[in-house]
Amino acid sequence: MDLADTSKKQLFLNKRLENLIVPLVTELVESGSRFHREEDRSYCLMVIGVPNVGKSSLINAVRRTYLKKGKASKVGGEPGITKAVLTKIQVCERPIIHLLDTPGVLPPRIENIETGMKLALCGTILDHLVGEDVIADYLLFSLNRLERFSYIEKYNLGEPCDDIQHLLKSIAVNLGKTKRVKAITGVGNITVQLPDYSAAAYDFIRAFRKGELGKVMLD
Repeated sequence: MDLADTSKKQLFLNKRLENLIVPLVTELVESGSRFHREEDRSYCLMVIGVPNVGKSSLINAVRRTYLKKGKASKVGGEPGITKAVLTKIQVCERPIIHLLDTPGVLPPRIENIETGMKLALCGTILDHLVGEDVIADYLLFSLNRLERFSYIEKYNLGEPCDDIQHLLKSIAVNLGKTKRVKAITGVGNITVQLPDYSAAAYDFIRAFRKGELGKVMLD
């Protein structure tokens, strides 16, 4: 259930657009009925969202822009870095604005496998809980279904592919991602170089999440 009030102002941004945050917050606060009071003016806002959407990175970026100070909230490239609601983090002096960082939240029950795979692909669930090969397979399926074939040029393929093993092998060869494996033969053990499918799957998923495969709407 979406509880967003669509009549209110919405702003799509990322941490590289942090200079838009404080002016917008100031405008919203000053337009409120509680603004014109005599008490000290300081504001505290809570940053909420699904896991690994960039809440901590956004707070640090706003703090760096307006206070010229370093990180106050730990960040990482996977969900679950923020474990609890943190203390107030000041991000602006005039007006005084504090932000509260919070752990990411997901619905208590994921309604179907399709929704779960979308969440996993977007990095809101730890990759190893689903399997990077499974996530990569779903990503390939989604790109082909949406006719987004940017992966062909990125990985120097000749045409679209619907076989994840073939794609991962091509990615591994193209990027030089191999691993040494011992093989038992009739004349003894030998070491051979094989494509590193796990590394290839990781690169494929990472490319999607960084926008290197273009803008994709999974819904």
